[in-house]
Amino acid sequence: MDTETEKLKQARDEFVAQWGALGTQWGINRTMAQIHALLMTAPESLTTDEVMEELEISRGNAHSNIKELVAWGLIRSVVKKGERREFFEAEKDVWQIFTIVARERKRREIDPALAILNRCAEESEGIATPEGKAFHAQMRSLEDFVSFASKMSDRISLMKHGFALQMAAKLLG
Repeated sequence: MDTETEKLKQARDEFVAQWGALGTQWGINRTMAQIHALLMTAPESLTTDEVMEELEISRGNAHSNIKELVAWGLIRSVVKKGERREFFEAEKDVWQIFTIVARERKRREIDPALAILNRCAEESEGIATPEGKAFHAQMRSLEDFVSFASKMSDRISLMKHGFALQMAAKLLG
């Protein structure tokens, strides 16, 4: 292997490892994030066997994480003429990746949290004790904030990438 190829492999391996670690912060397990990173940086689509070999993971682990990535919309199955094997490629557009992850995290984390806050606020409504009133007010306050953040996230993810960056620059400037 020549030095450029080796340098690229080292950089890619480092990215895949770090993306895996970062993925756990986004609510994605390490292997799922590593598969995404591998496919995102692959010049061509890969088979499950190639993913397994590159990441040194079992077929079951590869299959279940690929299936989940397809369900999220972060990777897609690709049909190649004359091939019986299934190939996979990742979404490479950074803005699309952000909006997909934001949408999935909202569905898996924010929406259930809002439901709990709403239920706690409703259940504590009408409690006359000072503690009950304070709890109810705190639940409504948290519900209002999380709901606002959720709506803002929805609005931002619907924006075009360039416009969202312009809005962010104005807010931060």
